[in-house]
Amino acid sequence: MSNTYKSAGVDKEEGYKTVDKIKSAVAETHNKNVLNNLGSFGAFYEIGGYKNPVLVSGTDGVGTKLKIALDTKNYDSIGIDCFAMCANDILCHGAKPLFFLDYLACGKLESEVAAAIVMGMVKACKDNQCALIGGETAEMPGMYQPGDYDVAGFCVGIVEKDEVIDGSKIKKGDKIIALPSSGFHSNGFSLVRKIFPDFHEEFQGKPIYETLLVPTKLYYNDVFKLLSNMSVSGIAHITGGGLIENVPRIIPNGLCASIDISTIKVPAIMQEIEKRGNIEHLEMFGTFNMGVGMVVVVDESLASKVIELVDDAYGIGIITENTEKISLI
Repeated sequence: MSNTYKSAGVDKEEGYKTVDKIKSAVAETHNKNVLNNLGSFGAFYEIGGYKNPVLVSGTDGVGTKLKIALDTKNYDSIGIDCFAMCANDILCHGAKPLFFLDYLACGKLESEVAAAIVMGMVKACKDNQCALIGGETAEMPGMYQPGDYDVAGFCVGIVEKDEVIDGSKIKKGDKIIALPSSGFHSNGFSLVRKIFPDFHEEFQGKPIYETLLVPTKLYYNDVFKLLSNMSVSGIAHITGGGLIENVPRIIPNGLCASIDISTIKVPAIMQEIEKRGNIEHLEMFGTFNMGVGMVVVVDESLASKVIELVDDAYGIGIITENTEKISLI
């Protein structure tokens, strides 16, 4: 019997099935800037209407949150997570997401699973007026076990050079506003899984995996609502490392984000993990977002307008002078 690619563990037919399942849905994310007729080895996107455009890119994955999704056979939210982790990053610089590409690796490809993951990306792209223009599915027996998947993505956005947000305009007296998260988003799940090993245990009247798998919130609409109404001095996406590691990334030298953690609305699931895991309070703020998915810094006179424009936004602190870039009080 002769060897074939399938005998080595790679089923090309399953890959073709995956493409068939997602092809029309992916096409629905395209706009007039997507040039499908130029080539088959690369994706083309035409840029127009900008004076001095700057491209802003971000790449990320979903991490071990995937383990919960795979173990409970809930795949639809993972694609949203993958897109959101990339797109939310570039939003911090005022960039509008243009296009997204994905990478899906596995031990044995199952078209139903792969299609469900990509359909989550399609939904997220539509919500962010972003085109899903390409991707790669890699079946790698021997590298991954059957049933194992890894997901990563790459997002490119655009912003006028004189409108780039980089934190340089942040000044003493500016207000720090929290935009709430939808849960853990896609960070800290190695610790989450250690504290909650049984994904089917009941929490607040439903299996805990339903709470853990709530997808990462997409902030495109909120951020661009603000940018169209006011000048924003700084935006931080609160991902791995929590407030402690992410807020200082936008704070100029000599200034400090003084945050009153007693004002932060910590989700019940995070209160539970802190209690059950006997985790120190500051460790929580250096690991999880603690209910704050994004931080926006604006002039004091604009703080009330932010809270008016964005549902559930609220103040958590002020910019002060200090050699340390963040202070949790």
